[in-house]
Amino acid sequence: MIKKALILVLVLLLIGSCNFRTEVREKAPAVYVSDLDQLRARGKIIAVTDFNSTNYFIYRGTPMGFHYELLKSFSDYTGINIEVITSGDINKSVELLNSGDADIIAVDLSMNSERKEQISLTLPLNRSGQVLVQRKPNRWTSMSGDEIDKFLIRNITSLTGKMVYVQAGSNSALLINRLNRSLGNKFTVIEVPFEAEKIITLVATRKIDYAVCEGNLAQVNARYYPVLDISTVVGEPEELAWGVRKEGSEKLVAALNEWIGTIKSNGLLSILKAKYYSNDNLTRIFKSDYYTLNTGKISPWDLQIKRYSETINWDWRLLASLIYQESRFKSNAVSWAGAHGLMQVMPETGERFGVDVTSSPENNLRGGVLYLQHIQKYFEDKIPDEGERIKFVLAAYNAGIGNILDAMRLAEKYGRNPLLWDDNVAYFLLKKSDPEYYNDPVVKHGYCRGSEPVNFVAEILARYSEYRNFIP
Repeated sequence: MIKKALILVLVLLLIGSCNFRTEVREKAPAVYVSDLDQLRARGKIIAVTDFNSTNYFIYRGTPMGFHYELLKSFSDYTGINIEVITSGDINKSVELLNSGDADIIAVDLSMNSERKEQISLTLPLNRSGQVLVQRKPNRWTSMSGDEIDKFLIRNITSLTGKMVYVQAGSNSALLINRLNRSLGNKFTVIEVPFEAEKIITLVATRKIDYAVCEGNLAQVNARYYPVLDISTVVGEPEELAWGVRKEGSEKLVAALNEWIGTIKSNGLLSILKAKYYSNDNLTRIFKSDYYTLNTGKISPWDLQIKRYSETINWDWRLLASLIYQESRFKSNAVSWAGAHGLMQVMPETGERFGVDVTSSPENNLRGGVLYLQHIQKYFEDKIPDEGERIKFVLAAYNAGIGNILDAMRLAEKYGRNPLLWDDNVAYFLLKKSDPEYYNDPVVKHGYCRGSEPVNFVAEILARYSEYRNFIP
C-alpha cells in the first residue's frame, strides 16, 4: 500500500509540475541575522508563506491574501520592508527559519507542544479546526442529506485501509499522524510538499479520494467546488499563530505581539478575516482568467508584454510590474500631466521615436519600450552591475535621465557611491527637493520631488518579486 501511495504521489507531482510552484527561488546564501534591531539595519524582514486563495495570491496583477495583508500591516507598523518568499512544505519553512533564510513563518501554525519544540510562536492570529475533505457521491444533487451520508466517511475509524493526503509539516499532518498512531496505523498518511489547496483540488477532480486540511481553507474551497464535503470534523478548533526562531528573536516576537494586540483592538484582524474567509467575491476571483495561481496570467496584455520585453532583454514579469505601476493595465489611462496608456508615455516622447502612443495599446507599449531601450543604452556603460542598472533605468523612466545624473553627481561629491542606488544615489535623489541640494553647482536640472522615483523603483521591484513567486 505504501509503495503504491508513493508511486501515486510521484505521478501527481509530474502531472502538476506546471502548476505546483512551491519551491523558494534560488538566491545567495543567507547572512544570518537575528532580532529586530539587526533586521532594521539590514532593511528588510523575510517572511515565508504558502499560496492559496486565502493566504497569498495575485489577482489582476495585485498581490492579495489574508497573511499577505497582515505582513503589509506589520511592515507599516515597524517601518521595515518585508520580502515574501514561498514554500508549500511547512517542514521546509521551519528549515528556512532556523537557517536564517527567513525571519517569520507567516502561515497558520498550531500552538501545540510539537510546534513549540521547533520554533517560538506569536500570540494567536487565527482559529480553525481540521476537517476531512471528500467527494459527495454521483447524483448527489438529487439526494437527501441522509442518503448522501451513507456514501461518506463520518468517523475517522472508517478510514481503515484508505490513503489520506496532507500538506507536509502542516497542522493537519501533525494531527492526522497522531490520530493514526493512536488507532494502530489503520490508514496511510501521505504528506505532499505543496499547498493544501492543491490537495483539495485533487480531491475535487477525482485524482485522490481523501485529504485533511484547515476548516477555514476547506470552507472557502467548498464554495468553488460544491461536490466537496467538509462536514467530517477531524480536529476541534484551535488557536493558530505565526512562528519565529527560538533563539535571538525576542524583540521581533515582542513587536509582533504588540502589533497583534493593535490589529485586534482596531478591528483590522476581523476585517481581514471577513474579507478572505466570508467573502463571496472570492469565488469570482478564483474563477477569473487573471487569478494567477490557476492561469499563470497577470493581465490581458501578457502576450504583448512578453514580446516587447524580449526586445530589451528584460524578464517580462519586470516589465509587467512597471506597467502595473504606471496604469494598472488600463490601456485608456491618461494622467493629469497628459501621459497616455499602459506605459503612461507622453505624446512628445513617443514622437521622438516615431510612435503615436495615443493611437493604440500596441503602439503605447512600443513607444514605452523604445524609451526604456534608450535609457538602458544610456546607462549601459555608466552602471556596470546589471542589478543596479535596472534601478537607475526605472528611476530615469519616472523622473528623467537628467535628475538621476544630478543625484549621481551629488553622491560622488558627498562621498557616496554614484554607481549604487540604495542609500547612495537614491538618498541624494530624495535630497533634490531641498534647496541646499538642488541649488548645488553640480546639479544641472534643479528641483525634483525625489520621493516619487525612489518609491517608484522600490514598488516595482517589490511587485516583481511577488510575480516571481507565482509565475515560473
